[in-house]
Amino acid sequence: MYDVAVVGLGYVGLPLAKEAVGVGLRAVGVDIDPTRVEMLNGGDSYVDDISKDDLGEMLAAGFRATTDPEALSQSAAIVICVPTPLNDDYGPDLSAVRSAARMVAGYLTPGTLVALESTTYPGTTEDVVRPILEESGLIAGRDFSLVYSPERIDPGNHQFGLKNTPKVIGGLTERCRDHATTFYGQFVSTVVPTTGPREAEMAKLLENTYRNVNIALVNEMAIFCDELGIDLWETIEAAATKPFGFHKFLPGPGVGGHCIPVDPSYLSYTVRKLGYAFRLAETAQEINGRMPKYVVSRLQRALNREGKSVKGARVMLLGVTYKPDIADDRETPALPLARELLKLGAELCFADPHVPVWTVDEVAITPIEAPLHAVADCDAVVLLQGHTAFDLEAIAQRSRLVLDTRGLLGRHKNVERL
Repeated sequence: MYDVAVVGLGYVGLPLAKEAVGVGLRAVGVDIDPTRVEMLNGGDSYVDDISKDDLGEMLAAGFRATTDPEALSQSAAIVICVPTPLNDDYGPDLSAVRSAARMVAGYLTPGTLVALESTTYPGTTEDVVRPILEESGLIAGRDFSLVYSPERIDPGNHQFGLKNTPKVIGGLTERCRDHATTFYGQFVSTVVPTTGPREAEMAKLLENTYRNVNIALVNEMAIFCDELGIDLWETIEAAATKPFGFHKFLPGPGVGGHCIPVDPSYLSYTVRKLGYAFRLAETAQEINGRMPKYVVSRLQRALNREGKSVKGARVMLLGVTYKPDIADDRETPALPLARELLKLGAELCFADPHVPVWTVDEVAITPIEAPLHAVADCDAVVLLQGHTAFDLEAIAQRSRLVLDTRGLLGRHKNVERL
């Protein structure tokens, strides 16, 4: 028997399994990818926040991964942590959630707690997951507990992890909520109950839409501050000295990752079902989505000042993941930016200690293992992600031209900040 089965062993599921095992719970991971399962059982982690040592300790404590859903029937709690991307029309893609729910329904037993953690729009737990689970013949809220508890994993964040980040829980019934509170309370320091699943689902979308909107604000300011001759980075730091009423957000080449570029679209989808648009969120998506092209236009202008064209220019992209010091390049703004540069005829190379191989629309981009020595041969360097492995000041000193999209470099005559 297991205390918990985690369905989906990615950036959300594996850290959850780690915390559960860490307090002595018997945990099993279920994933449809046999390669992942084989790697984990062999002691190899593919998740940034789970080291080889972490995984070794988990395995020594009894954790195992499997593709066999039979393990679900032996589990007191089942937590669904599967991806919820956008489909081709930029709407919610719940295919993985539905598949996981069907899998769980086939092995559901009375008294089990089922928790959905995948980010989704309000109503998914009750209107999509519940009917599928009840195909088992068991009734949610009576025969088994059903809750929504949004994941709040921030990959690469060494200050806040699963254990010390408050856990929002919305139960189908009070009994479901209390069941989940007892379960999560074993390895999470703070539990935040909501009235029901819809409030918990909306809370997750609000968190990331808030970030998306505020990033869009400073991104748009970056565009017109440049035209007005105003140093936006200095402006932001000055505003941030106010001890109340202001939260510092920084501009960049766009947004990336598994949450911020996706979650506002789930919220917009919900609002559109009411018959009108969520204009603020959609405008923010539009602003952030056009930042890669704006960065390219700034690079063009900077090269022109040096008497060079983008066509034929050797351009190094420094850091292609969506955030620093992780290997995750999902929805990275580096991709549309590189696509635009290739279209204009630039000769691209990239340097990223976390990404050994990188392709853009099946075009292999030349990797640079020692950027400090290679930048002198490039016409321009675009700093997209400030991994700590980079000696940025030294790179700036050796480069002909640097476009710093993160405001990480000091004042150099050859450095232009976004």
